[in-house]
Amino acid sequence: MPTKATTNETDSAASAAQLDLARLSLLAISIGVVGGVGAVVFRGLIALVHNLSFSGTVSVVYDANIFTPPSPWGAAIILMPIIGSIVVTLLVTKFAPEAKGHGVPEVMDAIYYNQGKIRAVVAAIKSLASAICIGTGGSVGREGPIVQIGATFGSTVGQIFRMAPWQRITLVAAGAGAGIAATFNTPIGGVMFAIELMMPEVSVRTFLPVALATGTATFIGNIVLGPQPAFAMPEQALIGDHPVSLTALLLFALLGIVVGVGATVFVRAIPFTEDQFDRIKNPYLRHAIGMTLVGALFYVLFRLFGHYYVEGVGYATVQSLLLGNLTSLSVLALLSLCKLIATSVTIGSGGSGGIFSPSLYIGATLGGAFGALVNAIYPVAGTTPGTFAIVGMAAMVGGGTGAVMTAVTMIFEMTRDYGIVMPMILAVALSVGVRRVLSRENIYTIKLVERGHFIPKAMHANMFLVRHAKDVMDADVLVLPASTDFDAFLKQPEHKGALKHVVVIDGDRIAGVLRVNTGLRRGLETAYTGVTLGDVAQKNFTVSHQDDIAFDVIERMWRENAAMAVIVSNTTVARAVDVRGIISKEHVADSVADSIRPYATS
Repeated sequence: MPTKATTNETDSAASAAQLDLARLSLLAISIGVVGGVGAVVFRGLIALVHNLSFSGTVSVVYDANIFTPPSPWGAAIILMPIIGSIVVTLLVTKFAPEAKGHGVPEVMDAIYYNQGKIRAVVAAIKSLASAICIGTGGSVGREGPIVQIGATFGSTVGQIFRMAPWQRITLVAAGAGAGIAATFNTPIGGVMFAIELMMPEVSVRTFLPVALATGTATFIGNIVLGPQPAFAMPEQALIGDHPVSLTALLLFALLGIVVGVGATVFVRAIPFTEDQFDRIKNPYLRHAIGMTLVGALFYVLFRLFGHYYVEGVGYATVQSLLLGNLTSLSVLALLSLCKLIATSVTIGSGGSGGIFSPSLYIGATLGGAFGALVNAIYPVAGTTPGTFAIVGMAAMVGGGTGAVMTAVTMIFEMTRDYGIVMPMILAVALSVGVRRVLSRENIYTIKLVERGHFIPKAMHANMFLVRHAKDVMDADVLVLPASTDFDAFLKQPEHKGALKHVVVIDGDRIAGVLRVNTGLRRGLETAYTGVTLGDVAQKNFTVSHQDDIAFDVIERMWRENAAMAVIVSNTTVARAVDVRGIISKEHVADSVADSIRPYATS
């Protein structure tokens, strides 16, 4: 039985006024503006914290694609992530627990389980906590926080203005897509991210606001940050217009399988690490220990190889690899493992930041190591460690998140090397396939499932919704006068079925509906009630025409809180002689089950 709170939420949702598409689109544009500006401000905040932590300078100028110079603090740089952990833990525990972790799961949870409602304070706390975590050396990405910031603003706007829940959810998705688009300068990728991970419904009314928001955010990002792609590519395209050989395609396919296994390890590593750190009850001690390990790890790498490598978003390593400056098989393999450990420990111990950038890093270094191995054993024309790195990035993002179209689109937009698209599609498909075999949940849904919150793995068209009412209705229905004796009716033959639907009429008017099942018949067959069908008939019904679309019938039933819809012929005035059948909530459930049958697994 629904609780009072649930009933009130449903009633509120039912009574909420829907904005027209024009006004919803204008709100989406405003969200895109905030998403674009928010991305710029957030990157400046990261730069400020990073420069203070690693060089002691006050500056908002910081290019993450360039390696951080050696810190004047020497080995004391290990203390910076520890100091950052104290501030992050304070912010998260005192003000917004939702700001912990990588952000996207919390947005998905709000969409599917809270009608797109996110507390406004989350945006501010997430910004500060993630900027401090990343800036002091935490091994996380900046896209997750920006997604949560944009989504939070979209939710806030959706709660300020009176609108239907689906419209608020659309604005949440628009904010998330805008954040991604502005962060990586990938407008198409931002739209795809929203579609694949954030939007329960894809239609013109939801797509247009999301597209406007991502386009606006990208425009603002281009003005401030420049129109260049996220990563600079060699002057000579890695593949270009040359056709990819069959041998190369087979190698890319093999890489997809390898990365699929790596993606599974990544998906499992974060919750495993989190479970281990949860044994430490004090959140400050827990996160401080984790960040001590991260600080020690990036300092050891600095002493060994001259760069901190796994601190922050890690784009400098990816950039160096793509430009052909980092090609050592052993170093790339080591960096891939170290980034996996550093990211798992950062998030698992209580850090705040995204996993998209670490996915790019792990995929690039794993792909680069694979490419270095191929070149050492059997060089193939048109393949380099950089080529395999790009494909590895897409395969890791697609395999880890399950957002396959987003992975291909965004990596293409980041590198703008069209020739790499076909190998990426092949590798991403195999990567996500391997990961699905080894782990049903992706990196975003695995923790939600532990909470008992399941997120759809696919988007199915509810095919029954576009069928006519006459194709869904139960035509086996009795039409009886309201004066009919109820006891006499119960003694009539059941005419096969366990359920019998009755349309009760008063003269030529439809007066009510009644459902009588076998158990009720048997329980009352010897009793005397002394009532008529008119006395026991339900009044909460609605009337629809036989050529109405099932979606419209169901919407009317929900809006009017009707137990059944009486289906009549296509007449202006519904009369008793026009009754053709009944659609009840049981028919809706059966139709939904029937519509997913083509997709059901054995």
